[in-house]
Amino acid sequence: MKTKIYKSLVLAMTCWMAGCTDLEEKPVGLLAPESLFNSANDVETAIFGAYGWMASERLYGRQFVTALMLRGDMVDIGDRGTPAERQQVNDFNMDDNNGMVRSFWPYWYQTISAANAAISGAESLDLQEDVNNRLVAEARFVRAFSYYHLVRVFGDVPYIDYFINDPEAVKDISKTSSSEVYQGIVADLEFAKQWLPDNQPNDVRSRPTKGTAASYLASVHLTLADYPKAYEEAKWVIDNKGRFGYELEADYQDLFRAEMADNLTEHIFSLDFLGQQNGGGGANDDLMPPMTGIRGADELGWSVCVPSMNVYNTWDDRDYRKEVSFQPEALTNGVLEPYTEFANTQRPHIAKYRRFPGNSNSDGRYSDHNYAAMRYAEVLLIAAEAAAEVNNGPTAEAIGYVNAIRERARNAAGTQNAFPEDVSAGMDQESFIDLVLDERRLELSFEYKRWYDIKRRQLGQQVFTGAESLEPHPNFDPDRDYLMPLPRIELDVNPNLGPQNPGY
Repeated sequence: MKTKIYKSLVLAMTCWMAGCTDLEEKPVGLLAPESLFNSANDVETAIFGAYGWMASERLYGRQFVTALMLRGDMVDIGDRGTPAERQQVNDFNMDDNNGMVRSFWPYWYQTISAANAAISGAESLDLQEDVNNRLVAEARFVRAFSYYHLVRVFGDVPYIDYFINDPEAVKDISKTSSSEVYQGIVADLEFAKQWLPDNQPNDVRSRPTKGTAASYLASVHLTLADYPKAYEEAKWVIDNKGRFGYELEADYQDLFRAEMADNLTEHIFSLDFLGQQNGGGGANDDLMPPMTGIRGADELGWSVCVPSMNVYNTWDDRDYRKEVSFQPEALTNGVLEPYTEFANTQRPHIAKYRRFPGNSNSDGRYSDHNYAAMRYAEVLLIAAEAAAEVNNGPTAEAIGYVNAIRERARNAAGTQNAFPEDVSAGMDQESFIDLVLDERRLELSFEYKRWYDIKRRQLGQQVFTGAESLEPHPNFDPDRDYLMPLPRIELDVNPNLGPQNPGY
């Protein structure tokens, strides 16, 4: 069952600063939770509104996730006629007026404001304790999810964990240190883990459960290099996978078939797009299939996000995941042509989102995809990496988690391959960690994860300026480029948000 998208009045009235200019409705007067929330259903509506912001063109439909892809070393600009704002993100020459940042910054805060409104609304009602805590837990998960993205992209950001009933009140707010933001994220996720259900109605994966919260706790602790806690949370999810209904899908391709999206047991949390439906403010507008599709092909695309040839050439042809992930040939005027004959960008394109978009437009827009923000394979890799750190080397358990993923990769649509081989015992700690990071690069390719791995492991100079760089960027500056700039328009409205991030 699809999660319905709601847009409530409270979202427009509690929008973030200059972000209000993107909405048709303007803040009018003061708001109070008691005037907006009269039942548990009203609280749930506000939470669904937050999901609507996330499943929008500004966030998971294009702007934010495109920025994450371009920032990493797995995706380059294809058609150089694309707007300069995208090229700036990709080429590490952004300024603080970058249009992509200006688009997605306010939408994350509108998502947060919806979550805060839901929390305040629930607390204003005389609900049974378990009902109240379940609703608050879901809203707090949404808030943690949003801040987890913001703090990794920008570092210190304003941390707002309360309902804003006067939009003027945010005009003087200042930044919160990233360490404090992470404290808030962990507290929200721990509350969510305690009070969320084991499973959501109809087992929808676009709403969080206890397993979702624990999976994100594992990810957050991994990012913070707290490896014992990362291992503890990931192991808890693995040990309770039956309770939550998690398992690896048998066929890797099925993860990227929109028509199967509602039944994927590997999804731990997903962003649910509703095929060929859209609303105001870019709601439900998924453009990732055309952004990654082939310009000039019969299955239309725009050739914007296209891997470099090094990404394709260094990926072993025996790996079934390569076949699933790439489109090296396409029909043009009914004739099957190799990538060397593509009209615009002569490189293999990303196939994960354009190949099977489900109910969508002719170019794949307004797809029916459920984009996996977290899947069970990633939990296995978190556990493997964290266990190797805790134990100063790979244990049999850690190796087993990687081998489970490789075993699935050997199933090529029912045909058993011999590649990739199982990892053998005897590796040292550094070599195994490198292997896990590379396994993440391949297994989670084009799923908006690679940049975060580069950042948390401080790999920028290695992957962008090293001899084996997949996408060379000799201008990469570790003192500047691990963070994006705060939007200039926000600093102009509120100088208290300064100082700007270094180098911008």
